Amino acid sequence: MGIQTVRVAMRPEVRDPSGEDVLYEIRHALHIASVEDVRTARVYRFEGISAEEAETLARRLLAEEVFQVYVVNGPVLTGAGRMLEVAYKPGVMNPEAASLMKAARDLGIEGLAAADSSREYAFFGNLTDDDLAAITGRLLVNATVEHVVRQAPRTLLIEGAGAPTRTYHVRDMDDAALLELSRDRLFLNLEEMRAIKAYFTTLGRDPTDCEIEVIAQTWSEHCGHKTFKAPLVVDGVAKKPLYQRLKEATRRAAHPLVLSSFTDNAGVMAFYEGQAILGKVETHNSPSAIEPYGGAMTGSGGVFRDIMGTGQGAKVVASTDMFCFAPPDTPAAEVPPGCLHPHYLLRRVVAGVRDYGNRMGIPTNNGSLHFHPDFRAKPTVIVGAYGLMPAALSAKGAARPGDLGVVVGGRTGRDGIHGATFSSGAMTDRTVAVNSSAVQIGHPIEEKRVSDALLAARDEGMIRALTDCGAGGFGSALGEMGAEVGVEVFLERVPLKYSGLAPWEIFESESQERMVLAVDPAHWDGLRELCRKFNVEATVIARFTGDRRLKVSYGGRTVCDLDMGFLHDGLPETVLQATPATLPVEEPDLPPPTDWVDIYRRVMGHLNVCSKEPIVRRYDHGVQGSAAIYPYGGVAGDGPNDAALCVLLPGRPYAMVVAHGLNPVLNTVDPYQGALWAATEAVANAVAVGADFRELALIDNFIWPAPNARVLGTLDRAVDALVDFVDATGMPFISGKDSLSSTFRSREQVIEIPPVVCISCFGRVADVARTVSADFKRAGSRIWLVGRRDSSQMGGSVYNDLHGVTGTNLPVIDPKLLPSVFAAVHRAIESGAVLACHDLSEGGLGAAVAEMALGGGVGALLTIPQEERPQWFLFNETPGCFLVETSPDADGAALFAGVPAVQVGRTVPEKVIQADWDNGVLFRADLADLRTAWQKPMREVFGS
Repeated sequence: MGIQTVRVAMRPEVRDPSGEDVLYEIRHALHIASVEDVRTARVYRFEGISAEEAETLARRLLAEEVFQVYVVNGPVLTGAGRMLEVAYKPGVMNPEAASLMKAARDLGIEGLAAADSSREYAFFGNLTDDDLAAITGRLLVNATVEHVVRQAPRTLLIEGAGAPTRTYHVRDMDDAALLELSRDRLFLNLEEMRAIKAYFTTLGRDPTDCEIEVIAQTWSEHCGHKTFKAPLVVDGVAKKPLYQRLKEATRRAAHPLVLSSFTDNAGVMAFYEGQAILGKVETHNSPSAIEPYGGAMTGSGGVFRDIMGTGQGAKVVASTDMFCFAPPDTPAAEVPPGCLHPHYLLRRVVAGVRDYGNRMGIPTNNGSLHFHPDFRAKPTVIVGAYGLMPAALSAKGAARPGDLGVVVGGRTGRDGIHGATFSSGAMTDRTVAVNSSAVQIGHPIEEKRVSDALLAARDEGMIRALTDCGAGGFGSALGEMGAEVGVEVFLERVPLKYSGLAPWEIFESESQERMVLAVDPAHWDGLRELCRKFNVEATVIARFTGDRRLKVSYGGRTVCDLDMGFLHDGLPETVLQATPATLPVEEPDLPPPTDWVDIYRRVMGHLNVCSKEPIVRRYDHGVQGSAAIYPYGGVAGDGPNDAALCVLLPGRPYAMVVAHGLNPVLNTVDPYQGALWAATEAVANAVAVGADFRELALIDNFIWPAPNARVLGTLDRAVDALVDFVDATGMPFISGKDSLSSTFRSREQVIEIPPVVCISCFGRVADVARTVSADFKRAGSRIWLVGRRDSSQMGGSVYNDLHGVTGTNLPVIDPKLLPSVFAAVHRAIESGAVLACHDLSEGGLGAAVAEMALGGGVGALLTIPQEERPQWFLFNETPGCFLVETSPDADGAALFAGVPAVQVGRTVPEKVIQADWDNGVLFRADLADLRTAWQKPMREVFGS
């Protein structure tokens, strides 16, 4: 019966939102004016059914007759000057395909052999060939995973015989040959390749492709964290490994709420009434750099599975995202070869996070966006997830000999192969071409079903242990679960998306939406039936053995047989040498502004200060009904808040708070102060809404250039800063991740992407009614500045950046002073005396008071102390300081006893911000003008 094609489009008289989005991007991103309109259609192809059956699917499944039309085996868009159809390349995960197959079966249509979908674009206007090429290459088609359909396919089936298992003759290789083998697929250094050679020389045989791939994955920086675990010598002084220092600091803190730290997929802390909350934050920089939609999507899916795979399983209740890009208006000539333009990256990364979280029904309710020109070679894409589970089920499980290894969820394909090793290497101008198979496309609906099935299985006591099947695929999941007992894997049992995969590809594939469980055989029948009810595939693919070996076979032939001791402990230990970080000295003495209102507008419109609301509104932050404070609030819903508050137990007053902090520009000057800034900002955000810092836990993420002695010196300072923060505050780190590949190399240039320390914090709040938002509540209130700062420390500030300099006089934070400030602000909020609270960060006090005023719809009168320089007073960016609104009769001295606090102004009915200094009015800025400047940058990228 061949292939039946159904095309579905909006009715001509109805708006086409997808077409409008494309038209907006054509005009604003590509600046092509010749396109007058764009209309789109979804194209569905079905193989193995009749035209009548395709018509049934179109009518009953694919088109909504109220606002859509469909055509079977014919065009649905007509009259256009140019037409274009874009589809995923064969073998790339298309999330719609499996849903189409299942829906057809549910409608009683049997015999459907394959299904696929794509999108058709109709362009109206006088497009030139160059216009169409620009739209295709820069906007609609990511050549890594997509292609233009030039002619209709003859078949949708992907068939073929897998390549036979290959043997690598490493015993005969010299050093040059070992490095060549490692170059594009293994990302191991020479000492590590020599260790592999020595191991197999001892065995008297050479490794198979499956063995060498699983070793490379296990030893990768991404999975093994070998830099963080290595001894470090700094200027001749031996220091403990970075990872060990953070763990020992947490151990010294001995926090009573910590239930699990650094031992499972996520860190866990006690909540209330026998429940626990947990958090994990990851990076997905390398995949997002070459395919931003799929990379960001599967980044979210991966951290969701980390939550799902902690202890005996948890429910995902919140999502976060923190991004670093080059400015969207970066000239194309400044984007390195082989890299995607930051305007495109930003839009597609946001779309990926949006689509995964929204479709799974998980609120994305906390995040931030940061810009620096040197992210033009590679973005930093950070995603986080938080969960809820019974505290009694939070301990990490362990497989026992005789248990079954069960894969639950999606099928296995060629997507994601070399993802772990690829993410461990520096990016080059060859990355897109060489590593396109490392890209994955997520299927959030599949993951939602998996999540529901696992929670039901957990509650039935069917799970002994579980983990997600992410980086390294089965090699990582089963290799780690079986590390202490041994496991035998039968690859021919693995459900595949299509034939033709080699055994090592099946084992190392990072296809998404898969979880691996250790299950007592007595529970297998019950688990299989439960998964069937949730429409989730479950298959036994392994058996835990007790011999501490990783054995993998395909069709009865052994393709991998490794000693677990060598796999997990055979990595050569290298003592790393670090050069002490040298701090530049370049402090400008900038004159005061000549136009205060203009500089204020420019600060508010700076990319690192401006409103991110057009992005946030793409996320569903109200799903699950848990939100107590939204990302934006106030009288018009456009005032930013500092942290997310989620009420997780219906009918109870308890809330989970989620916040974070990072400031990449500071790390380029002094990573010690940059790391302290990030940690302080994370906690200050949580404290600003009413959290008690003593009931918070921390998560660290280090995103650093590829290590060398100088880079290691900067990383050493950053870790020392966080250890000092823990020792001073008693706040524990209970989870973390490092990504040490933020370097771009080509023949022409080497770009070290700015190092990023992102600190996330989460914890519990006893009474959500005793929390506050950031928007001013009324006119006539007092405005207090609480916290200690030296306003002359302007290094790294937005104000400096607007003058074309960075400066080195960074805000210096003394972590020993922070607990008293945090405690005082918490006490004041809990007492009910605080009407609004906002911490100081990018843009300083000036940006904070403007955001509070914009949220509250009232103005502010500021009085700048005579001894202060006004530009420093307004735009210094010391974290751990707060602007607090209280009633006119509040006694600040009593309310903030023991900590620095001074009244700096009051709220006024007029919608202006006025600053008085030196017995006169320094300036009056209209709130409407500040709002326009503040909202303009992201509206230009995303629309209003």
